[in-house]
Amino acid sequence: MTDPVRLSRRVIELTGCSRAQAERYVEGGLVSVDGEIVDRPEFPVTDQRVEIDLEAEAAPLEPMTLLLNKPAGAATQAALLEAANHWPEDPSGIRPLRRHLRRLTPVLPLEPGAGGLQAFTQDGRLLQRMRKEGFRIEQELIVEVSGALAAYGLHRLGHGLVFEGRPLPPCKVSWQNENRLRFAVKDVRPGQMAWMCAQVGLQALSVRRIRLGRIPLLKLPESAWRYLPLGERF
Repeated sequence: MTDPVRLSRRVIELTGCSRAQAERYVEGGLVSVDGEIVDRPEFPVTDQRVEIDLEAEAAPLEPMTLLLNKPAGAATQAALLEAANHWPEDPSGIRPLRRHLRRLTPVLPLEPGAGGLQAFTQDGRLLQRMRKEGFRIEQELIVEVSGALAAYGLHRLGHGLVFEGRPLPPCKVSWQNENRLRFAVKDVRPGQMAWMCAQVGLQALSVRRIRLGRIPLLKLPESAWRYLPLGERF
């Protein structure tokens, strides 16, 4: 048995490529060890069979965007973004790689205590666009409430309220059932939903986001995440 070496080094020995290119092959999921894909350049190998998909391009990976069903009240939501929580029924067709879980930044973050759909991305262009245009993205929220709705309450919620000195844009509000309101609203600020409900005699018990722009929560289980398919936009 030979002494163990890094998988990336074995790739260099087999192909004659540079170290950077070898790491791109490994991190891009193009290298298998005894038939199993390994995406860790530091993975130790000895006499195992190492195969590289040389027909695929060892190019830098596209930045990924992940969609998490955040549990209400979870303070450490980023900790849920690990391989074990990837949704097995993810329809994106993207092969999960360890590299996809690094350097992720929240997109239009949920307010503290809220649950539901939260996006994270590695794409700096997407983050820049959201900083400039995120207020235009419609969000669909389910708010569980208690109390008695004031007269003309739904109309007031949808038109004319002023929150923290800022007139709120018109929104769509309807009853989902006897104790849940469905909001289609833009440019949501922390504390806004509870405050809006209080203006019409209701107490907000929970807030859950089920859609972010054109992207729905789907049947994503709580605490699980999936990929935003390449080419789809909020």
